[in-house]
Amino acid sequence: MQRAGSRQILLLGAALLALSGCVTDSIVQDTSRQAAKGVVTPIIVDKFPGRNTEAYSNCVIDNATTNEIFSLAKAAVTGVDQDTINTVVGITTRGDTLKCFVKAELGSSLG
Repeated sequence: MQRAGSRQILLLGAALLALSGCVTDSIVQDTSRQAAKGVVTPIIVDKFPGRNTEAYSNCVIDNATTNEIFSLAKAAVTGVDQDTINTVVGITTRGDTLKCFVKAELGSSLG
């Protein structure tokens, strides 16, 4: 578990450097999305057992706003709370996220 904590600290450090202008926006976005996905995936496992976790997590991240991504990435360091869970659940109820889930299910049944 300590290894995951170190990774989260590194991700936060990269995000902070990026915010200070030392790193490009693309790296900030990629790092934030990666950290956010680390938070989203366990929530997806809990809320959608037996589903295509990887695809569902991608659907949530792809349909999150920038502010939601940063909030979820922050939770990678500060810890998941009920607001974090509510954010993920809220994203899962959006039309585009639901369409993405359907595509993921169809893709997994075909593959």
